[in-house]
Amino acid sequence: MMLDPVRIYATAIYLASMIIALFCAFYVHNKLLTLLAIILEFGALIWYSLSYIPFARSMVSKIMVSCFDTEF
Repeated sequence: MMLDPVRIYATAIYLASMIIALFCAFYVHNKLLTLLAIILEFGALIWYSLSYIPFARSMVSKIMVSCFDTEF
């Protein structure tokens, strides 16, 4: 289920950001990079969770585009 074509990118980003967050926390000791990796991890987890709700990802995408549309 995690490796379905719909969820493969969110899974890869989630796992990679988890590894990056742990690496930055334990080896690099950089709080800013760790925080950015955790934010990316949280976003990937939300995107992954939305894939289980029909049409949720397309709805969130449309809402985000309309909210951040900067056309004047």
